[in-house]
Amino acid sequence: MLGADHLQFFLEVARLGRLNEAARVLEVDHTTVGRRITALERAVGERLFDRAPSGWRLTEAGERLLPRAEAVESAVIAAYDSQSSATDILTGSVRIATTDGFGAFIIAPNLVGLKEANPHLGVELVTATLHNAVSERHFDVAVTLERPASRAVRSEPLAYYDLGLYATDNYLATHSPITTMSDLRRHTVIWYVDALLDVEPLRIFDTSAHNQKIDVQISNITGQWLAAQSGLGVAPLPAYIGDSDPRLVSVLPDAFRIRRLYWLVVPRELERLHRVRTVCTFLHRTVAGRDNLTPGGESR
Repeated sequence: MLGADHLQFFLEVARLGRLNEAARVLEVDHTTVGRRITALERAVGERLFDRAPSGWRLTEAGERLLPRAEAVESAVIAAYDSQSSATDILTGSVRIATTDGFGAFIIAPNLVGLKEANPHLGVELVTATLHNAVSERHFDVAVTLERPASRAVRSEPLAYYDLGLYATDNYLATHSPITTMSDLRRHTVIWYVDALLDVEPLRIFDTSAHNQKIDVQISNITGQWLAAQSGLGVAPLPAYIGDSDPRLVSVLPDAFRIRRLYWLVVPRELERLHRVRTVCTFLHRTVAGRDNLTPGGESR
């Protein structure tokens, strides 16, 4: 007789598309994954995947089984979670995957409130500003700049933020004036490493009216902020970073203002978990309390 664990093998292969990847997540050998899928196909009497060198893709039968398997998975997870929910003591651990800036400057400083309210809850904060950063789903809650296309997750707008240009007073006083965007060509501009930047919403200079050279390329927002703060040059920074730093001043505030949106992402099989819902509520309340963030449900 087949159990719910067979459906878990099915779900991981459906989400990841490769036996080796599913085996890594499930912490078993890939041959074990293959045997479980074969057994499940025999039990339902239909082929669930088309096998190809490029990956395993769901057949029509697999597509029909997917929502039912997700419902079973969600129910099993919720059952395990019910014990802690019933006692109002939040236990376990939640991994939050997010961009560098949002993680370091928004989430981390506010974790104290989450932990004070839930002292037994473990929190893992993982930051990276990468394209498709949540594709492998090694997270419980994520905040991203790109809305995932995967049907295995639920996503909703979390908050809008603005990017502006910032530099120190001393840098601006000792370098040529900046009155138009084209003046930036004569200045040290600090931004991401172009060869590593694959997040489309952050490729802000690709459509610039002039060919802007990026003199200093740093792979994370904290490094960019510290470089600008030291007087090295001009850096595009989220307003929640630049406006909060008294050592920085806004440059060309009327000419350079770029609005971007953070998405809140949760794997569908985890969205009913009490600890996951609690962290989502924490994130919504955190952005609602910031002057330089506009909650995603509000108008632009």
